[in-house]
Amino acid sequence: MNHLIAPSILAADFANLQRDIEMINRSEADWVHVDIMDGVFVPNISFGFPVVKAVNKHAKKPLDVHLMIVEPDRYLENFRDAGAAGMTVHYEVCPNLHRTVQHIKELGCKAGVALNPHTPVALLEDIIADLDMVLIMSVNPGFGGQRFIEHTYKKLYDIKKLSDELNPGLFIEVDGGVDEKNIVKLAEAGANVFVAGNSVFSATDPMATIADLKNFVSAARS
Repeated sequence: MNHLIAPSILAADFANLQRDIEMINRSEADWVHVDIMDGVFVPNISFGFPVVKAVNKHAKKPLDVHLMIVEPDRYLENFRDAGAAGMTVHYEVCPNLHRTVQHIKELGCKAGVALNPHTPVALLEDIIADLDMVLIMSVNPGFGGQRFIEHTYKKLYDIKKLSDELNPGLFIEVDGGVDEKNIVKLAEAGANVFVAGNSVFSATDPMATIADLKNFVSAARS
């Protein structure tokens, strides 16, 4: 499976969001990662439907929408209509997770489940075969720029093992603190989709940084 780069626009310049989306379009990035925060599940508020629609208007790459919100089922159709190609919900807020996943698929979107740093991978064993993606949070969700949690590597190994047994085509995404220093090790641990926020948008040349992230993984695989 190819390794994908998904720049997180949470770290973009909100005053120049169209410019940053167009930069992603020109870059070697594969997806646009869109973090939705409600100020309840996580201690921050980010985008609503109008902003997602505006991003989708300019984006030429699929929108990878990460729902860090309570009661995500209430809003799935809204995010699909706003342009989401894939939606990832959190295990921690979905009491009827299988139903939520099936609803996302019925809407024509890829269905993902995210795990916070403290949530064990084993909890996904009974649903992993139904998923398109698992997102392993390598920081506590809510804010960009946090320090990478080292236990993430163990979780990636564990989810890769489950994936190999039950869903070999699974996208394994990692989000938080991804940069040029750790991306190869993350890939070796099992990740194949990399969300990069601050490492891209704080760079002097964001397009070159995206290319470097892509090339580091490709070189390590060859």
